[in-house]
Amino acid sequence: MTIRVVLADDQTLVRAAFAMLVESARDMAVVGQAATGREAVELARSARADLIVMDIRMPDLDGIEATRLIAADADLAGVRVLVLTTYDTDEHIVEALRAGASGFLVKDTRPAELLDAIRTVAAGESLLSPGPTARLIARFLRSPSAPATGGPECLSERERQVLTLVARGLNNTEIAEALGLSPLTAKTHVSRIMGKLGARDRAQLVIVAYESGLVAPGAC
Repeated sequence: MTIRVVLADDQTLVRAAFAMLVESARDMAVVGQAATGREAVELARSARADLIVMDIRMPDLDGIEATRLIAADADLAGVRVLVLTTYDTDEHIVEALRAGASGFLVKDTRPAELLDAIRTVAAGESLLSPGPTARLIARFLRSPSAPATGGPECLSERERQVLTLVARGLNNTEIAEALGLSPLTAKTHVSRIMGKLGARDRAQLVIVAYESGLVAPGAC
């Protein structure tokens, strides 16, 4: 199955480079390129995209607002957003995750890592590496804005343990090993937690865990 990718970045050379890379993969195709966030939203609809590689800083409508519009549109429920960031200088990445992005990458990532990230996010998983995620959340999460989802009060003790490990960047296999569970049971717990909290994916589970105080910044 071919992954239909839209590239959103206001720099033409960046889009061209990413397009060459994506087109080199047999399981991917670039179905549109956007120079603004508004164009990205329009292409998500018209090009029947599976995934948007989204820059944050763009004219007309930035990547965060574009992501929010895509995530809020029921007709685009299957469209995933992978955000690009400069990481050390970009203070808006948490807002992008809150808005509905399924993960983030730094712009100087290796080509093979970008392709793997696209496959991961397109498959419905989140791209959250433990170290960068923890440091980023610790720096920028504490803000006046309210959580986009419910809190963990409705979770069982085991589900709270699983949520804590998700927030630390562990995948289902690692969670299973840490808690003495089967990978299938760990996956079931994660799915139930998403349902109870109204979370779109694991990225939003991380936000809930930190905003609720279940995981403290710097604890990972």
